[in-house]
Amino acid sequence: MGDPVLALKAARLTLAGNAGPVEILKGISLEVAKGETLGLIGPSGSGKSSLLMLMGGLERATSGSVVALGHDLTKLDEDALARFRRGNMGVVFQSFHLIPTMTALENVAVPLELAGVEDAFGRAEAELRTVGLGSRMDHYPSQMSGGEQQRVALARAAAPRPAILLADEPTGNLDGVNGAAIMDLLFGLRDRHGATLVLVTHAPELAARCDRVVRLADGMVSGEERKAA
Repeated sequence: MGDPVLALKAARLTLAGNAGPVEILKGISLEVAKGETLGLIGPSGSGKSSLLMLMGGLERATSGSVVALGHDLTKLDEDALARFRRGNMGVVFQSFHLIPTMTALENVAVPLELAGVEDAFGRAEAELRTVGLGSRMDHYPSQMSGGEQQRVALARAAAPRPAILLADEPTGNLDGVNGAAIMDLLFGLRDRHGATLVLVTHAPELAARCDRVVRLADGMVSGEERKAA
């Protein structure tokens, strides 16, 4: 299989709470292969989103290791982490996280410019056309529906051609029709760019499309299943 794209060993996450430290993740060991699609499922509060944040270097493990593309994220400082994410990861959130004062085109192009990508606006335009927003590039987030905003977020995540694509409840704020469209786009982007995709979802139909599903409960892996060949 080769080296995994993501590898966690005994990763723990403890955060400060009002009543003292709260152990969110309790020793997660998990590997994700190149090109694999992994779904993270489980009840609310089980640690799914926290695990995704560890994989993306958006939270730092309290102990254990989180290795992405051969780099131990627990040993990188904040600047090095930011550079690593910018060059290797795309993240899609449930709540879009678009910049309201920027158009759809600017929301996708400006991060590319900051990363030093040549013809950032040309690439951003092509990516927006791919997600069906060729006629909405000059619109601001407030002028777009939730489904359209999530399409912009997908284009922004995919435009840098990341090796790892992380998605946290990407259809959670959308109705059934828009959710299905976003699912198709997400897997299409994965196929087109050859990225490894890890997603958190409560949607059974989305989990069913993944190569492997890992179930979390109370901050630990409680089971997993692989899609039949």
